[in-house]
Amino acid sequence: MDDIYFRRVITAVILGALIILSFFLLKPILLSVIMGFILAFAFTPVYNKLFKLIKSRNITSLLICILLIALIVLPLWFLTPILIDESIKLYLEVQKMDFVTPLKNIFPSLFASEEFSAEIGSILHSFISEAANSLMNSLSQLILNFPNIFLQFTIVFFTFFFVLKDKEKLISYVQSLLPFSKEIEKKLFESSKNITSSVIYGQIIIGILQGIIVGVGFLIFQVPNALLLTLFAAIAGVIPIIGPVIIWVPVVIYLFISGDTISAIGVSIFGILASTIDNFLRPLIVSKRTTLHPALIIVGMIGGFFLFGVLGFILGPLIIAYLLIVLEVYRDKRFPGILQT
Repeated sequence: MDDIYFRRVITAVILGALIILSFFLLKPILLSVIMGFILAFAFTPVYNKLFKLIKSRNITSLLICILLIALIVLPLWFLTPILIDESIKLYLEVQKMDFVTPLKNIFPSLFASEEFSAEIGSILHSFISEAANSLMNSLSQLILNFPNIFLQFTIVFFTFFFVLKDKEKLISYVQSLLPFSKEIEKKLFESSKNITSSVIYGQIIIGILQGIIVGVGFLIFQVPNALLLTLFAAIAGVIPIIGPVIIWVPVVIYLFISGDTISAIGVSIFGILASTIDNFLRPLIVSKRTTLHPALIIVGMIGGFFLFGVLGFILGPLIIAYLLIVLEVYRDKRFPGILQT
């Protein structure tokens, strides 16, 4: 008995040590691996349709991997220099901007004091200059850190390829490790799949699509720094409640003030169109019973951003949702009611 207990303890110690070492080994590339898994999930419907035609897992996965490279690498390769150029121009424009005069025109009584106006103008100028400088430096780092970014993308694509090709084996392996009954496993996987679809398709992809539609309006009507504003609109579109309206409305106001009425109306039309597609696309993509509560998404996104960076916009809500799913499965509930709007 003591011998068996001793062996179990040694096995547990060795297993624990290997898990810890593996974590530190994978830590530098862990987010890239997770990104590969998320992308594989997102492209699974495309894989399933293409596999029915080709009947080869390797060729199907390879073709979709090439498609993914084209969708990610090519835009980054061509658009990064333009974004850097626009960020530099934005930074230079900020240095010349007069923040006090427009505020005096809008709030004349509040900015009657010259000292108060000068102080507020200095604070606004400092804050916006730092924000523009940080943006310029962040985009410049994409070029300076190219070797590291290339290796990280290599990990993403390899993970994407093999997860897409062998996802059934991977799911079976994960199920074999779970300490749940078959019924609980089924509930757990069903809820996890539904909520992941809700976040990736219902929030991330639709949000980016909204930002792109707004960006098309910026480009058509030749709004200054259109590509940079499109990037901001896509990011804002991912965040619930806020949406790309926080980007295109100030642009419309700026165009009206500048006297470019036609462009202002045109951008408004594209902005309203972007807001409208959410109303009919989301119900088609995501079932109502799997819609995440906006408050949960916002909290998860903010916490995820601080912990994981940009990828945290996806991981944050998923981590919180998975935690609630596991808790509700233990309570023998089909789906966590707190997750729904």
